[in-house]
Amino acid sequence: MPNLFRWLLPRKKTPSNAQRVDVLSGSPAVFTPFSGDAYESDIYRAAVDAIARNAAKLKPSHVVTSAAQRKPGDATLNRILQVRPNPYMSTYDLLYKLVTHYYLYNNAFAYLEKDASGNLAAIWPLRPLSMEYVTDPTGTLYARFTFYGGQSVTLPFADVFAVRRHFNDNDLLGDPNTAILPTLDLAHTQSEGLTNAIRANATIRGILKYNQVLSPDKLKAEKEAFINDYLTITNSGGIAAIDSKADYIPLEMKPYSIDDGQLTAVKQKIYDYLGISEKVVNSTYTEDEWAAFYESVIEPLAVQFALELTDKLFTPREQAFGNSIILESNRLQFASNATKTNILKELMPLGLFTINQALEILNLPTVEDGDRRLQTLNVVDASKANQYQLGGNAG
Repeated sequence: MPNLFRWLLPRKKTPSNAQRVDVLSGSPAVFTPFSGDAYESDIYRAAVDAIARNAAKLKPSHVVTSAAQRKPGDATLNRILQVRPNPYMSTYDLLYKLVTHYYLYNNAFAYLEKDASGNLAAIWPLRPLSMEYVTDPTGTLYARFTFYGGQSVTLPFADVFAVRRHFNDNDLLGDPNTAILPTLDLAHTQSEGLTNAIRANATIRGILKYNQVLSPDKLKAEKEAFINDYLTITNSGGIAAIDSKADYIPLEMKPYSIDDGQLTAVKQKIYDYLGISEKVVNSTYTEDEWAAFYESVIEPLAVQFALELTDKLFTPREQAFGNSIILESNRLQFASNATKTNILKELMPLGLFTINQALEILNLPTVEDGDRRLQTLNVVDASKANQYQLGGNAG
C-alpha cells in the first residue's frame, strides 16, 4: 500500500468474528489482480490508455432532480468530485486510474472517506494485492484489502466504490482476463519474431571448415575470433575475409517473416476484446466513429460509475428527494464545425440554448449577460396557439 495511504489503516478496525462471504455462483468472493501482464503489451496498453484518457474527461456532478428541473447540488461535494478528490490527485488522475484498473483487472476499487457527519471527504483509489468480501455476525458486508507492503485493512462495503467488468461467473466480482491471454501471448511472440528476424538478417551464418588439424582449444579460439570479427550486427558490410587455412560455407537462412495481415488480425482481436477501434487509439476517428466509441464504451462507464457513486454517497431517502451523481461530457465539443453550426442554426431559434451555451459549443469564451435565451417569433407556446391564431379572440 502506498505510504500516503498508510494513515488510513489505524482508523479502521476489523470487525470481530468476520467470516468470508459464501456466494451462490462462481468461486469464492476473493479478488486477486490479473497476472497475465496485459499492461506489458504495447497494443493492450495503448488501447486502455485511449479509453482511460477519454473517460477521464467526464465531469462528475452532484445534482438534485425534481419534476420540474435539475439543479446543481452541494458545492463542497462537487469540488471534491470535479477538482480534487484527494490531496494527491486531480479528478482526471482519479478517473484515469480507476478506468485503467477496470480494464486491466475487471474490478476497480476506491475508498470513499467520509467525515463525522457522513459527508464525503476524499476518494482514494485502491490497488490491492488481494481483496475478499467478509461479513460480521449482523450480516454487514465488508471488504478486506491486503496491499503489497503487507498491510491490510477492512472497510465497510458501504464506503467502498466497486465496479466490475465481465460480471458473470462470480456474484460479487468481475471475471479475470484469461480469455485474452492466448492473443496477448501471440502478440508477444510476433514481436519477438520480428526482432529475431532483424537480427538474423543482419549477421552471417555458415560453417567454418579448417584445412588443418587443430586442437579443441585452438579450434574454439579460432571460432570465437571469427564470430567476434564477422558474425556480429556491427559487421555492417556483411563480408568476411579469410585465408587458405579455412573455408567458409555460408548457410542460407530464410527467417520467417510475419505479414501485415497476421499482425493486423492479432491487433484487431485485442481491440475487439476492449470494444475499441484502431482509429480511436491513434486519434484519427471521424465524428461518427467518435460517437460510436462514446456510446459503446464511455457512456456505459459513465452510467456504471454514476450509479455506484449515487448509491454509496446518498441514503435511500436522499435519493428519493432527487440527489444523484452523474458523469457527463459535452459531446458537441467533439463534433465537426459544420455539425455544430447546423445544430445551433436549428435549435437556437427554439430557445433551447443560451448565448453562452452556444459559445461553449463553439469553444469560444462566454460573454457578459450571455445567459439569456433568444427565440424566434415564428414559434409560440402551444397553450397559447389558438389565442395567437385568432388574434386574442379565442373563446
